[in-house]
This record gives sequence, C-alpha cells and structure tokens, in this order.
Amino acid sequence: MQTMATVQKQKSIGSVQFLPINLFASVMGITGLSLAWKQASMLFGTSPVIAKWIGIVAVLVFIVLSISYISKWVLYPQFVKNEFAHPILGHFFGTITISILLLSSIIGDYSQIWGQSIWIIGTLLTLALSFVIVTRLLNGNHEPGHVVPAMLIPVVGTLNIAVTGGTMPFAWAHEINLLSLAIGGIVALIFVSLIFSRLIHQAPLPAGLTPSLLILIAPFEVGFLGYTKFVQRIDPFASILFYFGFFLFIVLFFKVFKNSIPFGASWWAVGFPLAALSNAALQYAMFVHSWLLIAISAIVLALVSIVLTVLFIRTISMLLKGNLLKG
Repeated sequence: MQTMATVQKQKSIGSVQFLPINLFASVMGITGLSLAWKQASMLFGTSPVIAKWIGIVAVLVFIVLSISYISKWVLYPQFVKNEFAHPILGHFFGTITISILLLSSIIGDYSQIWGQSIWIIGTLLTLALSFVIVTRLLNGNHEPGHVVPAMLIPVVGTLNIAVTGGTMPFAWAHEINLLSLAIGGIVALIFVSLIFSRLIHQAPLPAGLTPSLLILIAPFEVGFLGYTKFVQRIDPFASILFYFGFFLFIVLFFKVFKNSIPFGASWWAVGFPLAALSNAALQYAMFVHSWLLIAISAIVLALVSIVLTVLFIRTISMLLKGNLLKG
C-alpha cells in the first residue's frame, strides 16, 4: 500500500523528465536578492540576518534542483540532450553556471576556501559554455525568430565572473576578470543590437517568452556591477550603464507585468535582472548620497522582494498541483 501511495504521489506531482532547465533562474534571482539585502544592511541598517536566510534558501534550492536535474540526465539523457540542442532552451543552461558563480559569494561569507573554489568552478564552466554557445551560433542557418533575450544568458553571463571575483586573491584573477568583461561587454553590444532589431521588425515574443524581456536590462546592470568591482570606483561610464538599464526597466516593466501572461517557470527570467538592478541601485545610491536615488533603491528592493516571494510561492503551488513537472 505504501508503494502504491508513493507512486500515486509521484504521478500527482509530475515526472522529473519534465523539469525545465530555466527553473535554475530561480537560484540566480534568490541569490541576487540575498546580495541586495546584504547591501541594504549597509545603506538602511536592516538586519544582515535577512540576507543570510535568503542566501540559505538559494543554496537549498540549488541543491534540490541540481539533484533533480542530474536525475533527469541519468534517467532521461535524451531529454537533456534535446534541451541543450534547442535553439532557445539551450541558452538557459547558462543559468546553472551563473548560479554557481553567484553562490560563491554566499558561501564565501562562511568559508573563503569554499567560496573561492566554487568561484573557480563557476568561472571555468561559464567560459566553457560561452565558447560552446558562440561556436554554435557562428555555424549559421539560425531562424530570425530564435533571436530572443535568453541568448544573452550564457555568454553575457561572463560579466558575473567579474562581479563575484573582484576580490579574489589569486594573481591571475585580474586578467580573468578583464577577460570576462571583454567577452560579456562586446557580446552584449552585438546581441542586444540583434535582439532589438528582432523586437522592432518582427512579431512580438510569444506570451511564454515575454517575461524574458527583462533580461535585456541585465547586461547594463551586471555590467555596472562588474565594471565598478573591477576598477574599484564609479565613474561616468558606470553611471551611464546604470541609468540606461534603469530606463530600459521602466520601459519593459509595463510590457512584462500583465495579467494576460500566464504564469509558468519562464517567469523566473525576471528574477535576476530585477535583483541586478536592485544591487546596482543600492550601490549607486551609497555612492551619490542622493535622497532620490536612495528612495529609488528602496522601491526597487521592495519590488524585487515582493516579485520573488510571489514567484516562489506560485512555483511551489504549481509543483504540488502537478502543473510544474507536466509534459
């Protein structure tokens, strides 16, 4: 009877073969929120315990998703191969490598050795995936409709190497961070131009991909964070990156947050871009000491906290109802 009950429960929840790769974007968003609240403790004097608990949630979510996806890889290898080869879903494998990079900052607060080791692993995986994705894209014969914001994730994600590795003590870390800024920055210019051209001249994105529009702000806000961490200052170039990303957020906000767009795992695409904007706004507010920017940073932090809380609750609800892992 217990075995039958277990089988029935598995059927009600769904099968791991349908675990979407883009669900790893949740780790990116939650980790980014933890780092934002860490900065908020310095600007607003909030308890650092908030950031620590959110960070713990991010680590636990990553562990659960990793075990689940490895199980999918072992049990249903063809599903994983098809996902990686998919012209759109394949880009979301970058959410795994970026999650590892971001988690290195969380783990580093507890153990420098572990934090540095995880950063090295994340750096190698991110650079390797970037090479694979760019090589694949340069093979040609890609459909114009496959030019979507998600293509920014794996390659432009190299910017996160500099964001998380700015304080690494290794002699070679300086050049690796510079390499990551070069790859992420130049590719961002190319890809953002292609994506804007597609959005302007072709049909709007399908409803399921609409939340991913917010990914467009990530190169500017993550670029701001990576650049300032590398040069150890905020100059006019950094300010331009921040302000354009903020402008783009305002434009895209009204296109993304609509009741007409059904909820699904794809909504987690908004998590990390919002968290990156929050981190950038908090850092810029501390630099400028303007009441307006301080207010903006507080509003953005509150917004991303509410959005990610809602996404987390609705995702758990979908899982329990059997709608998340359903073919």
